[in-house]
Amino acid sequence: MPLNGLTDGGALPAIEALARFTAARQRLIAGNVANMDTPGYTPMDADPKAFQAQIARAIDARRADGGGAQGALEISGQGPLTQARDGRVVLDPSALRENLMFHDKNDRNLERIMQDVSENLLAFKAATQLMRNRFRMIEMAISERI
Repeated sequence: MPLNGLTDGGALPAIEALARFTAARQRLIAGNVANMDTPGYTPMDADPKAFQAQIARAIDARRADGGGAQGALEISGQGPLTQARDGRVVLDPSALRENLMFHDKNDRNLERIMQDVSENLLAFKAATQLMRNRFRMIEMAISERI
């Protein structure tokens, strides 16, 4: 039995993309916190709604190709994620320009950054819990305990 159907079927590729997105976004947010007092620093972020739309397009494209819920998820088009030739998914952040500009030309908002940290953490926890449950089901199926 081929093993590729176990790891690229159903929702697992989308869940994996969510985990990768939230992990990369957490690094961006941490950089924003670290540079909170750096003069001239512009915070960077990746829009979660744009990511959701990008994943939805990838899932629709997979379904349209006749694969249904099976097969790799090709992430392309407009959105915060880009897929490298070697298959890696890379975050493409953009500068935030929504906060008040301070006298030191730093664009910061501590409350918004902390909200982003909380929301991102919850999304990461949800993704990892879903992946853990999926792999637990695969393990049980392999060991014939179902």
